[in-house]
Amino acid sequence: MLNFPQLRKVDNHLSIEETDAPLPETLNPQTRYAFFSTLATGGKSLIQSCRDLHLRRTVCHKSLRTKYQQDPIENKRLLREARISAMLQHPNTIPAHEIGRDNRGNIYFTMKLVHGYTLREVLNYRQRYDLTQLMDVIVQIGNALAYAHSVGVLHRDIKPENILIGPYGEVLLLDWGLAKVWHKNLLKIEDESEEAENDNEAGMTGEAKLQGTVMYMSPEQIARDPEIGFQADIYSLGAVLYEVLTGSTPFQGKIVRVLMDQIRSDLPNDAKKVGGGAVPNILADLAMQCLQKQPQHRPTCAAEIVRILKDDWAPTDLT
Repeated sequence: MLNFPQLRKVDNHLSIEETDAPLPETLNPQTRYAFFSTLATGGKSLIQSCRDLHLRRTVCHKSLRTKYQQDPIENKRLLREARISAMLQHPNTIPAHEIGRDNRGNIYFTMKLVHGYTLREVLNYRQRYDLTQLMDVIVQIGNALAYAHSVGVLHRDIKPENILIGPYGEVLLLDWGLAKVWHKNLLKIEDESEEAENDNEAGMTGEAKLQGTVMYMSPEQIARDPEIGFQADIYSLGAVLYEVLTGSTPFQGKIVRVLMDQIRSDLPNDAKKVGGGAVPNILADLAMQCLQKQPQHRPTCAAEIVRILKDDWAPTDLT
């Protein structure tokens, strides 16, 4: 378990005044939540903490930003995210509590609120942590992906910012807003939200309909391959593993088009060379295998990655 000596402290002490407070005779869903405080503002969503007055707990509340509240595509995407989050019953995913409409008719959903640090924040101080601790984080995310894939869900946005590490050993895979599902007859679902996206920002979040964060995307995701499958998540997890091992992403750059071309055409530098003698051979080889251009050349599934990470790879297997 990662140790965070400076972790934010939250007063969660239970009291009988809270547990035994009377429940109103009439439960009004539009007055259930109060004391809102903004936690984060995404490109299209607003994430807040608020107090659930019925269950007397603080929860995470996700809704659309004002400018997108009437957008049918974004409403469909939020609804899909809420239901996927609720249907994924796994210890390494955040459970959704409730979905509803506020007093203006806008969709929201609530989730468990977990305090901790993202893997991005941890990697900013990577030298403080033992490699075994960091590999445990990857193992737990691998378990979450293995479960999600087993029920037909492709995450499509695996990155350090979407991995949360709590103070009691929790490791949670966040943000299923770009997740892909399929029809029951296995035909690809027509993803209107993807076709409607037109983001030309010269940043790391996309270019013309591209969804996700480019430096962690697989070649087939960048190509918007209609046959994209679960191996895309394997690539992204490999990119995260590579960064954990070496301290850098497989490819670097600030120009999106150049970065995309590198991912499609170039091989990343060997993780053993980038990370020096501190990177065990087994882990370096695993990262490089996950980053293969062709999906069929990567590990067959997330469970295979977990199995390798649980093998005896340290400390004698060093170059």
